[in-house]
Amino acid sequence: MSRRLIILLALLVLFLAGAGLWWWLHPEPGPLRLTKVTFADLPGWAASDPAAALGAFERSCAALQGKPDAEPLGAAGYAGTVAAWRAPCRAAQAADPVEARDFFEHWFTPLAVSAGRIKDGRFTGYYEPELFVSRRRHGAFQTPIYGRPDDLVTVDLGQFRPALRGERIAGKIEGGKLVPYASRAEIDAHGLRHAHVLFYGNDPIAVFFLHIQGSGRVTFEDGSQARVSYAAQNGQLYTAIGKTLIDRGLPRDGLSMQAIRDWLKAHPDEMHEVIETDASYVFFQEEPVGDASLGAKGAQGVPLTPLASLAVDPRLHALGTPVFVAGGGALDRLFIAQDIGGAIRGAVRGDVFFGFGSKAEARAGTMNQMGRMFVLVPKTVAQKLKPRTDFPDSP
Repeated sequence: MSRRLIILLALLVLFLAGAGLWWWLHPEPGPLRLTKVTFADLPGWAASDPAAALGAFERSCAALQGKPDAEPLGAAGYAGTVAAWRAPCRAAQAADPVEARDFFEHWFTPLAVSAGRIKDGRFTGYYEPELFVSRRRHGAFQTPIYGRPDDLVTVDLGQFRPALRGERIAGKIEGGKLVPYASRAEIDAHGLRHAHVLFYGNDPIAVFFLHIQGSGRVTFEDGSQARVSYAAQNGQLYTAIGKTLIDRGLPRDGLSMQAIRDWLKAHPDEMHEVIETDASYVFFQEEPVGDASLGAKGAQGVPLTPLASLAVDPRLHALGTPVFVAGGGALDRLFIAQDIGGAIRGAVRGDVFFGFGSKAEARAGTMNQMGRMFVLVPKTVAQKLKPRTDFPDSP
């Protein structure tokens, strides 16, 4: 063997070894993986207080009452059927909040969540903003907040292909075909003939943040209030305008909801152009405020509980499932998966609901940390799962 060939082979070996090391240190997210663990394995569980999560869990149980026993929970299927949740739900009604930890330990088994080999994921926050609105267009009240359009069609693709469970698209019918619905820029430019304007906001930036948060409270000119909750979305892909601003030169370090708001206020000539890089557009419905200590209804149809409700990826996780998140700060607590979000994608990904008001906004706007995720399933369901279960078809 020639010396040149030996050198080439040595270089090839070094290259492959380096590539393997890089892959090991920088793994790509894999499919949903669940591993049985014990409550003692959950960092911070013993010091946490799951009382608020118990109340949130009871509200989720109410959403299951009218569902058939054989209906599976979630697209991935690991949470079993509705029937398996009946007994824990009945027990929750009589459970003492002081003994909430004992309740969850008695009825549930924790499963560590990972995306292949990746165990840590990102957790952000959202809140319920306040907007000042009028039912008629005048003065500063110029930005419309629309109800669901009459011509909007939402399709659950899982009804047509089991592999697409949890995936939804939206559009409108033209010539017997489903076509994309108008984008944010198109709606801003031309309005919507088929949608009723619920009210007009006096701040376009505040209305845009309402779209990002998905729900909020409005205060009318006479001081009265109402809730606005999520009704539908135009089916266009969500694009975080933070990424748009980074591409325009805004430093990544220190980027927060407040920093984005400040930039938009300081650049009124560019504001609409930047906002419209997010083609996604949300439609709302008006509701009474009701219990002011809770948020608007989330995707599961129950009011959200501050620091006890979590938005998750519905393609992977079932709404109503208890989720313990370990990571310090606002984490190290038990949440109930009760909501979804356009940016919430992946096995280990969540959005913490912080509640209503300026303090909630300040905390949610700066929430961006890594953590580990553990889902709790009834023991009867866990007994049917392997010690480690992979879901190869998961996104």
